[in-house]
Amino acid sequence: MSKSLGVGRATVLAAVLISAVAAVPSAVAQSNPQPAGDGPAECGAGYTLERLITLPEGDPSKRVATLHVYESGSKGCVVLHSDMDRPQYLSLKVCNPIGSECDTDSGNSRESAGPVRISSYTCAPVTAKMADTSSSTPYLNYTSEFVFPCDR
Repeated sequence: MSKSLGVGRATVLAAVLISAVAAVPSAVAQSNPQPAGDGPAECGAGYTLERLITLPEGDPSKRVATLHVYESGSKGCVVLHSDMDRPQYLSLKVCNPIGSECDTDSGNSRESAGPVRISSYTCAPVTAKMADTSSSTPYLNYTSEFVFPCDR
C-alpha cells in the first residue's frame, strides 16, 4: 500500500510540476505583452516595428484597431489590426507624398488589412478605415501624414 501511495504522490507532484512549467510562457507573455501580429514577419525580413497607433486616437477604452508601423531603411510598411471580434470591412492605404501613387489593401476580415508597403516613406499619408461593410459609413476613418517621420 505504501508503494502505491508513493507512486500516487509522485504522479501528483509530476502533474503539478508540468502544470507550473506549462504556465511559465503564459505568465511571461502577460508580463511582457507583445503587439498582435507576427512581428517583423508581417512586412518581411529587415523591417522593425517602430510604433503602434491605437485607433481611434485618444480614449483607449474606445479602441477598435491598432496600426502597426514598420521601417526598413527608407522603406515603410503598415498593418491595420482589428480589435473587433467579428468580421469587418478594413481598408488601409499608403500614398507616395510626391506623386499620386497609392498602395492599398482592403476587404472583409476579423484580423487585419495589410501589409501595405511604400518604397520611400518620408511623410507618406496613411489612411485606415473600418466599417461594417464596404458600402457602409466608416466608424473609423483615420488619416495622417505623420505616421512615418517627415524629417529624413
